[in-house]
Amino acid sequence: MRVHKLTVIAALAAAASLSLTACQNGDDGAAQGGPSSASTPASSKGAPDPAGSAGAGGTNSSGTSSNGKGGAAGKGTAAGTTTPENGKTAKCRTDDLEIKALDNTIDGDPDGTVAVEMKNRSGRDCAISGYAGVDLKTSAGPLSAKRTGEQAPTGVLKKGKSVAFGINYPLNTSGGSGVRITGLVVTPPDETKSVTLTWPGAATLPVTDGSGSPVKVGPIGSAGQGEG
Repeated sequence: MRVHKLTVIAALAAAASLSLTACQNGDDGAAQGGPSSASTPASSKGAPDPAGSAGAGGTNSSGTSSNGKGGAAGKGTAAGTTTPENGKTAKCRTDDLEIKALDNTIDGDPDGTVAVEMKNRSGRDCAISGYAGVDLKTSAGPLSAKRTGEQAPTGVLKKGKSVAFGINYPLNTSGGSGVRITGLVVTPPDETKSVTLTWPGAATLPVTDGSGSPVKVGPIGSAGQGEG
């Protein structure tokens, strides 16, 4: 009888040991499988795919990236064309323009006139408006032209087309040697890069009392627009 009881006890102990081991293994499995089981509901809720997310250059339903600066196509857009950010044409840069100066004085006028023509050679449209910076190089030092104050129209300069503005200056009719003009410096509107041109007008300016610049510059378009 004692042997039988010991056998039963041993059998119960073995069964309890197996039950405990099974519980421990189940706990370990839950711990090890926690992250993967948690990731499944996240995927079903539409978690972002890193390979196709807007943060990696993807686009949303409106066709623009989440940062509002346009998708990958925007990065390849040439400057000066319509941009997705603001829908505007980029301004004309100095390097976009072929600039030349021509004598435009009409016989009988009391003042001399030089027309400065700017041709868009960039191969795309660009916006230009306002006043260009104009400085004359003279034997007495640089002389900055004063704006006429005319309204400056806003416009887009088509590729291959030209626009011009006028420079008016007093003719030296004093009979004296006057102030010799040695060059013309032009800076397109909203630019810092200038170009130096040969002055095509009269060789000298009359000597003034220095009360203000005798040279006046009109806005872009004030001397008409060319076709090529």
